[in-house]
Amino acid sequence: MTRRLLVYFLLDTSGSMHGEPIQALNNGFNGLISMLRGDPQAMDSLHLSVVTFDKDVKNIVPLTDLASFQPLEIKCPESGPTHTGQALEMLCGLVQRELVKGSAERKGDWRPLLFVFTDGKPSDLQLYRSAITKVKALDFGLIVGCAAGPKAETSFLKELTNEVVRLDTTDANTLTTFFKWVSSSIEMGSKSKGTGEVAVLPPLPGEVIIVV
Repeated sequence: MTRRLLVYFLLDTSGSMHGEPIQALNNGFNGLISMLRGDPQAMDSLHLSVVTFDKDVKNIVPLTDLASFQPLEIKCPESGPTHTGQALEMLCGLVQRELVKGSAERKGDWRPLLFVFTDGKPSDLQLYRSAITKVKALDFGLIVGCAAGPKAETSFLKELTNEVVRLDTTDANTLTTFFKWVSSSIEMGSKSKGTGEVAVLPPLPGEVIIVV
């Protein structure tokens, strides 16, 4: 069995993403898939899963190998809350079912990667905070939080991970740049996976600001 690198994406599709932001998210995310396909190592081991969250939480792309991944059209309602906590709860269930753990007889999957993209803050804050403890127990190789747009709050993402970046806008250029950086992050993660080290993030482009 080929050891897999599982990458999970949690994408905010709440009402505030309606219109140009969701179009930009679609373009950026589909561009990310194209970029990853140019990396033979990623093609060999990468498996991707996409969860969207608004008032509903959906695993719109169940875990799929990179070669089989189809272009996405992510949709969002015109209004509604941001159930980030519910999304983290779903994520925990997926990882517990899907990640193959190593044993004496076989090598398990590499430590998974998680990218959380939001333009707001959790509407279900109590559930969000209780889910964070469960997520941290899953031993991800890397968790990156992205707060996009003027209403995104970084403080809640900082509770989840130290690796938080901020985008001032959610326009097409900014999101394309962000997903190029995500592509580089995943490629670096796939190259460092054999060392057992936590993945190192590549340098940030100008549009992406690190949150200290």
